Amino acid sequence: MDNTILLYAALLMGILGIVLGVIIAVFVKLFSVKSDPRVDLALELLPGANCGGCGKAGCADFAKVLAAGEVQPANCPVSSSEQIAAISLALGIDAGEVERMQAVVCCRSDIGEVRKMNYNGVQDCVAANMVAGGPDECRYGCLGLGTCARKCPFGAIEIIGQVAVVHRELCVGCGKCAAACPRGVIKLVPADSEYHIYCNSPEKGANKRHFCKAGCIGCRKCEKLCGSKFKLSGFLSQVNYADGAVVSGEEVRSIHCPVGCLLSVEERLEAAYNKVKGNKK
Repeated sequence: MDNTILLYAALLMGILGIVLGVIIAVFVKLFSVKSDPRVDLALELLPGANCGGCGKAGCADFAKVLAAGEVQPANCPVSSSEQIAAISLALGIDAGEVERMQAVVCCRSDIGEVRKMNYNGVQDCVAANMVAGGPDECRYGCLGLGTCARKCPFGAIEIIGQVAVVHRELCVGCGKCAAACPRGVIKLVPADSEYHIYCNSPEKGANKRHFCKAGCIGCRKCEKLCGSKFKLSGFLSQVNYADGAVVSGEEVRSIHCPVGCLLSVEERLEAAYNKVKGNKK
């Protein structure tokens, strides 16, 4: 009797398994989404960084619009020229040409010089900026708490002397750091631009000089000597990237910025390291 019950139970379970398997197979057949081989190919050739620098949520989304011909391979800021050429050849589309961008932290002040109060809260720039506008005298400078560095997928940002600095050779211009900065200190600029104004404050020079010796004083010397390559916003001079301005080393030497905020990327990095060495002495 017991063996008969076990046999019936096993038979019932077997039949039930077959029925459920058929039902699942039917549902898979009816509701399956066919994969586009072009999307799969594009996704395989993309670097897989999922940085969002292309304007999409990740490489999978970018592969879809790439296969649909809505964007070009060059829109991926992480892909090398070889990868872009390979994607273009594999999909039979034009590689395209997009101006490469890189991040620049437009600030070079030392936090110790501009900090007006101690901050013991969450070590996050967004959180610190919400506390009475931040702990610094300058409301436009880098807070130095490393939110941008943590957001960077490529390790291109380092906090040196309590101020964020971008390593040019690692930055791909994905823009995640700029989006994370609550003060807009980080700008995306053309990758071939060598010199930048390392200040972000539009306030009067006299006001800035009370707490920051590195801030732009709006003397307009750069604009007078180089014309449209620079523009003034409030009392802050900026390189006119929008008009494709490229400032040469010779022009920078002729300007000889009185406060030293017009620097090359390498000079900015060197100044940051020298500041740290000086503080350790």
